[in-house]
Amino acid sequence: MTKRSEAKYKIDRRMGQNIWGRPKSPVNRREYGPGQHGQRRKGKLSDFGVQLRAKQKLKGYYANISERQFHGIYVEASRLKGDTGENLIGLLERRLDAVVYRAKFVSTIFAARQFINHGHIKVNGRKVNISSYQVKVGDVVEVKEASKQLAHVLEASQLPERDTPDYLEVDHGKMTAKYVRIPALSDVPFPVQMEPHLVVEFYSR
Repeated sequence: MTKRSEAKYKIDRRMGQNIWGRPKSPVNRREYGPGQHGQRRKGKLSDFGVQLRAKQKLKGYYANISERQFHGIYVEASRLKGDTGENLIGLLERRLDAVVYRAKFVSTIFAARQFINHGHIKVNGRKVNISSYQVKVGDVVEVKEASKQLAHVLEASQLPERDTPDYLEVDHGKMTAKYVRIPALSDVPFPVQMEPHLVVEFYSR
């Protein structure tokens, strides 16, 4: 198992939830926490603990973004008009790695980050290799021509475990995805409940 996969599964175990809805998640077999005392760690979380857990879960879901980067996204969300929690989700879903993952060009959000970094993705016809790049409404994201027949790309598009959301117009024949609109929290197909309002409370302390 690669280091990247271990990190991904550690997040699932620590949260006690299969946060990506993956069939191979260890939480599907053991819902208790990691370590020899995992089954005994059932203490009630404080309000701070609940907020921290919500932040860790959301941050972990998006390929375990660094704390500095995640806090920066929160600060940007708080400056926008409207609900900060909804704005936070909207900004996270505008990340290029999130769009590539949602479009099912790759099988995991971690693979999306690597795929972009290796130069396989174009936005509006220009190569972009920064996974945190913010996609705008109307932008077209596509897999580079030379990468469209890669086995893991073809396999990902056939994955039955998740659907593409309706705020993307995806053509798997051409390997393109148009960003139609910024989604609300209710539009995003999270396999588990995300609580961005608790993240806002955590940073507002």
